[in-house]
Amino acid sequence: MRTEARSLVLLLALLAACPVAVARDLDQDEALRLRQQGVILPLEQLLKQALDRYPGSKLLEAELEVKHGSYHYEVELITAQGVVREIKFEASTGQLLKDEEDD
Repeated sequence: MRTEARSLVLLLALLAACPVAVARDLDQDEALRLRQQGVILPLEQLLKQALDRYPGSKLLEAELEVKHGSYHYEVELITAQGVVREIKFEASTGQLLKDEEDD
């Protein structure tokens, strides 16, 4: 086999062996278990922070996801002005990761 072909085969084999980094939404049972173990903060605590950022806003959606071993709460709000905001927190620490207008 030529050197180029060997390199290509090796590259393809390495790519096939690497896990794909994809965010995964966790269900309520997983979230409860993580909360009881003290791995993540309660959603209510971070939801209050999100709602306090935009007085008069309403919750549209909240999700807990894991990506690269880190847990994140993603919250969607509609503000009193009718703007949809996407706010993301690190679920273990409560650190604000993102706050932007959602398309």
